Amino acid sequence: MSTRGRDHALRPVVFLMGPTASGKTQLAMDLTQRLPLRIISVDSAMVYRGMDIGTGKPDEEALRRAPHRLIDIRDPGQTYSADDFRRDAIDAIAEAHEEGKIPFLVGGTGLYFRALRDGLSALPSADSGVRARLAAQAREQGWEALHARLAEIDPESAARIHANDPQRIQRALEVYQLTGQPMSRLLSIEERVALPNPVHTVIIEPRDRGRLHADIAARFRAMLGAGLLEEVSDLRRRCQLDANTVCMRAVGYRQAGEYLDGHCDYEQMVDRGIAATRQLARRQLTWLRGEGRATRFDCHGQALTGTVQATLERLLPDAP
Repeated sequence: MSTRGRDHALRPVVFLMGPTASGKTQLAMDLTQRLPLRIISVDSAMVYRGMDIGTGKPDEEALRRAPHRLIDIRDPGQTYSADDFRRDAIDAIAEAHEEGKIPFLVGGTGLYFRALRDGLSALPSADSGVRARLAAQAREQGWEALHARLAEIDPESAARIHANDPQRIQRALEVYQLTGQPMSRLLSIEERVALPNPVHTVIIEPRDRGRLHADIAARFRAMLGAGLLEEVSDLRRRCQLDANTVCMRAVGYRQAGEYLDGHCDYEQMVDRGIAATRQLARRQLTWLRGEGRATRFDCHGQALTGTVQATLERLLPDAP
């Protein structure tokens, strides 16, 4: 599976996609022990330093065995956009190829995968002043009111963005305020530059949705047992974060924060965290159904690592 000596644009890239709690990270780490792969994380929460337990981030020992690129690259108070990810991922892909490795992009953040593969439109850069004003309005009126405002000025974007997705609501309103045009219109007219490399996509997903739900519940309770509440409390104190900070709106972190702020009791927090994670998995599975050119596996299937390994060796014919 060596890639040395080949033109960069012709060298392959592998995507490993799947819903939360499907075992992507462990599978990826197992495969790196068998094949010359370099893991590049595609996760909008793992980019943040200190967000370890609630993101399922591999521990230090695991990272020594299977290094990951694009984790722990931002402080929790900073923003990280799909455009930031695309630039960083392209650099990481080039570095992997220079090392003679196959770039192995692993995660569940669909927006990042699509930004990398299909390119992004040339939207305006983030404006901290506009974002601060929108965040203040959200605190006064609620994100549902801002979503309703978005529906008036950009119904196409509002239909695509969930009313409980404040980060994307904020971005769509920000683009409109900066340009005077709906984001959906700008997305439709700007030319996208796709990733030139051939992409091989592997998807792991549950044949039995109920089994995934059980895994989600068990994993969230395990995170709490490992110190998720302490992690959230420490991050909020040390980094001066609040409930409106982007990273604190991540699934699990948001529900832990609600408990710490006294908005629910412990069991309510557990139920909300599990329900929010199941909702995330459902959205991810809907997105994955739209990925037409992919090789799919049952994430609970027997001998999954060996089966995926055989598939990658077939898709990448210069494997040793």
